[in-house]
Amino acid sequence: MKFITHYHKKLKVHALKFLLGAWGVAAFFLPRIEFYESTGDNRFTVYLYGEEVGYVANQDMVEDCIREARRELAMEADGLYIVEEPEVRFEGVEVVWSKCDDEETVTQNIKEVMAKHEKETLIRAYTVKVNSQTVNLRTAEEVNALLSGTIARYDTEGRYQLGMDLNPERELNVLTANVTRSNSQYNTWDVSAGAESVMPDGIDDSYLTEHMDFDEFDLGIREIGFSEEVEVVEAYILEEELNTLEEAVNLLTEEQEVQQIYEVQAGDTLSEISITVGIPMETIVEMNGNLLDNVNSTLNIGDELIITVPEPELSVVWTSREHYEETYEAEIIYIPNDEWYTTQMVTLQEPSAGFREVVADVTYENDDEINRVIVKEEVIMEAVPKIVERGTIVPPTYVKPISGGRLSSRFGRRSAPTAGASTYHKGVDWATPVGTPVYASSGGTVAKAGWGSGYGYVVYINHPDGRQTRYAHLSKVQVSVGQSVSQGDRIALSGNTGVSSGPHVHFEILINGRQVNPLDYL
Repeated sequence: MKFITHYHKKLKVHALKFLLGAWGVAAFFLPRIEFYESTGDNRFTVYLYGEEVGYVANQDMVEDCIREARRELAMEADGLYIVEEPEVRFEGVEVVWSKCDDEETVTQNIKEVMAKHEKETLIRAYTVKVNSQTVNLRTAEEVNALLSGTIARYDTEGRYQLGMDLNPERELNVLTANVTRSNSQYNTWDVSAGAESVMPDGIDDSYLTEHMDFDEFDLGIREIGFSEEVEVVEAYILEEELNTLEEAVNLLTEEQEVQQIYEVQAGDTLSEISITVGIPMETIVEMNGNLLDNVNSTLNIGDELIITVPEPELSVVWTSREHYEETYEAEIIYIPNDEWYTTQMVTLQEPSAGFREVVADVTYENDDEINRVIVKEEVIMEAVPKIVERGTIVPPTYVKPISGGRLSSRFGRRSAPTAGASTYHKGVDWATPVGTPVYASSGGTVAKAGWGSGYGYVVYINHPDGRQTRYAHLSKVQVSVGQSVSQGDRIALSGNTGVSSGPHVHFEILINGRQVNPLDYL
């Protein structure tokens, strides 16, 4: 009995020691063990995209871990790292105590799972915008090479440098390209010290240039810049959207087909328009099938023709001071004659070219001259001007003599439409039903009204500018010889008389007694 008691006492001592040891172990691990009151779920298993990433007691901590994982992935990536929208799910349980993962462990687990769900990486780039054309370059150095190279094509001496200004009118950080003189101390006139030293303060440029010798002018580029606004903005884009430097140069500086509108003016002909815009007449007809049937189609004032011309998106405008000798023509001297029409003119004196030495500021857009201002000139041989006397009275206009109708035969050579008809048509024909009203194309005096042999019934009208109009194959004449008519007055009804292949109106315009193509004058 004594043995049992003694053993019992020893057991108590060992139990006490074990309990103290357990408390010590618990105290050692206490930072990783959390005790909770019985208030519901207090340990949560975290799932990201369906994969387990750790255990937490505080769900709010997970948002911080996701944010940190995103930051670390973005820092490791070459650009803007984009992943699928995180799908986070929690499964909670209630426990008396629980071992949870620390924030660093959860962040690392999230990072590993998130890397599997990369959506795309946007690389940092620079977008250059000119008009509606944009190019994307990887580095600021490539942007500088693109724009500086465009300027250097003309600034061969390297007098100017490219700069970038922040555009205050834009919400984003948009830079606008500009070109400035490399040496800010550059003297515009750059005259010799001796000439400059005797010039009083405040002297104007015209006085200075007048007293300078030709060899004292500083020649070369004085101004240079882009004709269009060039904007540069930092952006994040997909790698496949990048342009090489060579591609960017081609897109912005090589000539592209640009569609423009040409509005027909009084006196325009298709051949003249073709020469002006540098496009063949046949090509203009193809581009304007809604207005033109062929190269002989009639043009009306105000018609808008589509023309396509080659132009670069980015153009350089530059002004160069140049010294040269040249022959030159004096400006024509016009003497007005108030009794003549503006179509009448007589040369009273033939011109003769002169010779001069010149310093001029010549402005170019790319390689095309757009302006020339003479700064100083010395005439070696005076030019003789051309003197022309010309009228001031605006001549009468001519309009189509009927409303509607189908143009059935043009001016010029043709196959005879019927026996006895001419193979060289001296007017134009509009097919129209018999009885269609015919109007005076312009005001004047009726010179003939009645039968005209092969022309059938006709009306001839003399006009104040010396021209005559003729209307043929009529069914009824409604004016008489000597009668004055105004433009638009009804003079007859259309018909099918004389040598005619069907109901129509034949119309002629004669200048100095000779028929011309009426479509050139309507």
